[in-house]
Amino acid sequence: MATMRDVAARAGVSAKTVSRVFNNDPHVLPETRSQVEQIMKELNYVPNVLATTFRSGKASAIGVAVPDIVDPFFAAIARAVDRVARDRGVATLLTNLGDDPARERDIIESLLSRRLAGLIVAPIGADHAWLKRWTDSTPMVFVDRAPAGLSADTFTDNDEAGGHLATRHLIEHGHRRIAYVAGNPHLSTETNRLAGYRRALTEAGIEPDPQLVAADVNDRAATEAAMTRLLGLADRPTAIFSSNARSSMLVVHALPANELAVVGFGDFPMADMLHPALTVIDQDPDQLGRFAASRVFERADHPKRRLRRTTVLDVTLTERESCKITQR
Repeated sequence: MATMRDVAARAGVSAKTVSRVFNNDPHVLPETRSQVEQIMKELNYVPNVLATTFRSGKASAIGVAVPDIVDPFFAAIARAVDRVARDRGVATLLTNLGDDPARERDIIESLLSRRLAGLIVAPIGADHAWLKRWTDSTPMVFVDRAPAGLSADTFTDNDEAGGHLATRHLIEHGHRRIAYVAGNPHLSTETNRLAGYRRALTEAGIEPDPQLVAADVNDRAATEAAMTRLLGLADRPTAIFSSNARSSMLVVHALPANELAVVGFGDFPMADMLHPALTVIDQDPDQLGRFAASRVFERADHPKRRLRRTTVLDVTLTERESCKITQR
């Protein structure tokens, strides 16, 4: 990986000048700035953020990039990261990735340009190989979903086992026509939960029915359309497995009261106060956030230490009333 001295030598300037260019020092001559910036691009130069931070003695920040900062699950992860960071005297910069994978790179690179002490990402894209040039200088941890095309520390839930557990629970309550309602079907979390759903059906001797799978349920209009289609089937479902908390909130709003049994993946505030109270596969986003933030600091403190790259956390079933609705 190129160093500041490499850039300085190629550009014929001092390392201090390179540092000034990177820091947007207004006293650098325009032609010198242009030349140094061009060399930085050619050498794929990324500054050693941690070394710069330690030399300056100034507290830096951890970046957190999640799909939806108001989603209870991702908000809990961010809060846990912030608690760990504050204990180390480090701030937290939180940004929203949204649901457009094409924007993910620009948003994350904008964060990385801010001299982060580390970055924690819940990714939405399908390729993260472009982050390789940053990994030597910035500890990087992925949560909820693994990166694609990049070897990095990752903390996820056992999504396949959770999908299997939810579906098997509904089967044990006597259901055989179980719908699967999902958000973005291309995310690894969704594909793994769908795999668990299908495995539970197959183990029970039930042939998975593609008609019972509803994807892209991300807003009220899509949810209402999905419920109308599912309830209009000649052999309609008697139960629903909702694959994420956002979809679950939409489903219980759109579904007529006590119409179908429901189990959701992921708990959320007041899920236990619904009528009927929602049975869920319970995750621990606080634990995910704490583990991720602790790993950032462990990588910073011990860069040569060998650590397990992938950690998969168990999920559990919290039974309430919504799974007990009987078939009609």
